[in-house]
Amino acid sequence: MVPEDIREFFAASAGVAGALIGLLFVAISVSAERLSRETTGAQLHRIRAVAALTAFVNALAVSLFSLIPGEKLGWTSVSVAVVGLTFVVAAMMSLVRLRAIRSATIRDALFLIGLAVVFVIQLVEGLGVVGNPGNSGDVDTIAILVVCCFFIGIARSWELIGGPSIGIAHEVTALVRKHDAEDPPGPEAPADQPPSAPS
Repeated sequence: MVPEDIREFFAASAGVAGALIGLLFVAISVSAERLSRETTGAQLHRIRAVAALTAFVNALAVSLFSLIPGEKLGWTSVSVAVVGLTFVVAAMMSLVRLRAIRSATIRDALFLIGLAVVFVIQLVEGLGVVGNPGNSGDVDTIAILVVCCFFIGIARSWELIGGPSIGIAHEVTALVRKHDAEDPPGPEAPADQPPSAPS
C-alpha cells in the first residue's frame, strides 16, 4: 500500500510526466527529418529521444499505478524497471555498433549508465515492496527515483532539441584559448651580429 502522505506526490508527478511526454512528442515531430537520417549523429539523437521517453514513461507508469487502490506499486516498479534495463542494453549495443568514440558518445554512455543505475535500484526497491507492502522506506526510495527519471529525461530532451550546453570544462578551455590568442609571444631576441671586418 502507498502511504497516504505520498499519494499527492504521485498524483502530481503523474501530471508532470504526462505533460513532459506531450512536449517530447512535439520535439520529436519537429526534428523528425533529422532523426530519420542514417548517420551517426541521427542515431545518437534517436537514442536520446528514446532515453527521454523511457524515463518519462517510467515515472508516469509508477505514478499512475501507485494511485490505484491495492498493492500495485511493487510489481509496476519491477516491470517498468525491467523494460528500462532492456532499452539501456539495446542503446549501449547501438553505441558500440557506431564505433564513434567522441565526447558526445561518452556523455550519452554515461547518461545510459545513470539510467541503468536508477532502474536497478527501482527493481530492487520494487521487489522490496512486493515482499513487504507496508515498508514505507522502499516507497519513498521509488518516489525519489521518479524524480531522478524526470531530471534524466529533461536532460536528454534538452540535448535532443539542440539546447545550448555551458559546461565548466568547456568554458575554462575556451577562456584559456582566448587568452593565448590575445597574448602573442614577444619579439625574438636578435641574433648575435658577426664581427665587423677590419678596415
